[in-house]
Amino acid sequence: MLTPRKIIVLAGAAVALIAGSLPAQAATSIPAPGEIVKSDNVRHVLNVPKPAALTDINTDIAFQGDYAYVGNYSGFSIYDIRRPSRTKLVSSVVCPGGQMDVSVHGNLLFAAVDSSRNNDSCNSTSQSAAIKESWEGVRIFDISDKSNPKYVKAIETNCGSHTLTLVPGKGRDRNRNIYVYVSSYGPRATFPDCAPPHDKISIIKTPLRDPAASAIVATPVLFPDGGNPGNGLPYPDGKSATSGCHDITVYAEKDIAAGACMGEGVMLDISDRVNPKVTETVRDDVNFAFWHSATFNNAGTKVVFTDELGGGGAPTCNAAIGPNRGANANYDLANGKLTFKSYYKIDRHQADSENCVAHNGSLIPVKGKDIMVQAWYQGGVSVVDFTDTARPEQIAFFERGPDNTAPALNGGFWSAYYYNGYIYASDFNLGLDVLQLNDPRTNKAKHVKFDVFNPQTQTSYAEHGHDDDDDDDDD
Repeated sequence: MLTPRKIIVLAGAAVALIAGSLPAQAATSIPAPGEIVKSDNVRHVLNVPKPAALTDINTDIAFQGDYAYVGNYSGFSIYDIRRPSRTKLVSSVVCPGGQMDVSVHGNLLFAAVDSSRNNDSCNSTSQSAAIKESWEGVRIFDISDKSNPKYVKAIETNCGSHTLTLVPGKGRDRNRNIYVYVSSYGPRATFPDCAPPHDKISIIKTPLRDPAASAIVATPVLFPDGGNPGNGLPYPDGKSATSGCHDITVYAEKDIAAGACMGEGVMLDISDRVNPKVTETVRDDVNFAFWHSATFNNAGTKVVFTDELGGGGAPTCNAAIGPNRGANANYDLANGKLTFKSYYKIDRHQADSENCVAHNGSLIPVKGKDIMVQAWYQGGVSVVDFTDTARPEQIAFFERGPDNTAPALNGGFWSAYYYNGYIYASDFNLGLDVLQLNDPRTNKAKHVKFDVFNPQTQTSYAEHGHDDDDDDDDD
């Protein structure tokens, strides 16, 4: 039975949800498989299908200059985005080992491997982590030639690398080294390189002049007391125990980081890059099941944490689960302390065949406002104004009907990020989508340009005062 779909009201008027000339009454039901629904202030610029060489699902995205780098469980791809409406594939690297979340710095690409392999090569095959010789961790590639990236180095880390975070050095060290905070979890007594307790992260130091010399320089324990024990219950009522971190977002200019660490959220002092210290811990034993990721506002006075209820493979955007589980939690941050203000979750109910939960997003750089774009798997992409953390408001969205090109609960947008005037969204199975937002509340963001964007590495933006309602097409 199809779940009723609510009409979304934006700027005081009902928005036509269905793209094209479909009848108005269709807006109240789940769209047909693959059918696009969106708010009127979003333009679907382009879809670039997933490269045939990469046979698994797409994951995270990083950006640098005129290029986007899209991870895939079986490797990664590089896209030329200098003309967003003509985005094109430059190259793909086949190098299996999920998740292959990616970040870039200079001519280096770092990829996270949280899949136990028989060796560290791109020809490796899956092998149990119970075998001591198995490998998982971080791979480094030289991307100076975008058409032909070169494998540089592999660094094994305890429990692999589910995600990774690039952290610039400080002072003179900034031009000499880049640091990588490696988040991983899932220890077992039978895993020789991933035995419990696993209450730490791994920190890799990469000399920029000699990346092949990259090595682990610290493994700080963040949870000496063992962290949140969880409740041991199954989905959907289970609350995760803390056995490592899923994701760490750094705001290096302010020497702070927010860690989403399974059973809890933490604030970190990273003024000493190889010795991060937990300064604040928050838990939510009522609604949050799995602390997944975090986003600061530009001022560093707010943090949005996400809850990945169901691990990204469950239909949590329905009436049965409700508005507060699998949602964002909005916190104010003052004097190093976090204060909970509200939850936010999309209210577009999804079919029971659609995996949907809060996932990866980023800020849209608007002066005086806190606005972010965010992926919700098959819940699509939403744009949310959280300037008032107690009353977040959706101002735009884009989604497709159920993905029938793959098994149920295995589709949708992994990531959605704003980069230099456009929103780029990485779909599991359908490739890379390019969207453009035309709204007087966000159009001033087009005046802000970035040279690089990495998902877990926030940098500040200058808050320009321009306001412009014009649709700024690249053609």
